[in-house]
Amino acid sequence: MPARIESYKDMIVWQQAMDLVVAVYAITRQWPKEELYGLISQARRSATSVPANIAEGFARENRGSYQQFLRIAQGSLKELETHLLIAQRIGIAHHDSISSLLDQAESVGKLLRLLIRKLSGTSA
Repeated sequence: MPARIESYKDMIVWQQAMDLVVAVYAITRQWPKEELYGLISQARRSATSVPANIAEGFARENRGSYQQFLRIAQGSLKELETHLLIAQRIGIAHHDSISSLLDQAESVGKLLRLLIRKLSGTSA
């Protein structure tokens, strides 16, 4: 029997999203300083938005509101993926490092989709 979730901190999706944030901060430290207010800032903001919205949604006492925050987290995740792909295309990030982050993002995305489906009562 799974442990009871008493806090958003107990949720695997939040934990993985936090790990993704740490990884994004680590990789963006290696990007050119000229991107500090460009892609670095954008990637970090979108990454931090994912666990923040999971936490905020968890705090809501309304299922619909919770689902909406999870959808916002999904959008931020896709925004992050796009920033990472742009960094790769313009040559400030290597394929291997981006690939690892995209794999992490995919895992978080799958968990978000599963949670949204569970909350909506649909299995598909």
